[in-house]
Amino acid sequence: MAFRPLHDRVLVRRIEAEEKTAGGIIIPDAAKEKPSEGEVIAAGEGTRDDDGDRIPLDVKVGDKILFGKWSGTEVKINGEDLIIMKESDILGILG
Repeated sequence: MAFRPLHDRVLVRRIEAEEKTAGGIIIPDAAKEKPSEGEVIAAGEGTRDDDGDRIPLDVKVGDKILFGKWSGTEVKINGEDLIIMKESDILGILG
């Protein structure tokens, strides 16, 4: 990919929600909420502290993450819908 986020930002691809519930009920597209799970596909190098030293990010490319419902900015890169967000918008890494 020809895009590299700056500082403490990450580029995330949403992981699509399940089409069915656990009981087998099919969820129509209109009733689905946007998933709050994603995969990090690009990450910045981190921010700098007061001394100018780089503080690396806790997440890396390939991590599965949870993020807030209204986190980040939706963008379209190479025809794909992605999200750019700060590392602080990430709630956690899925194991």
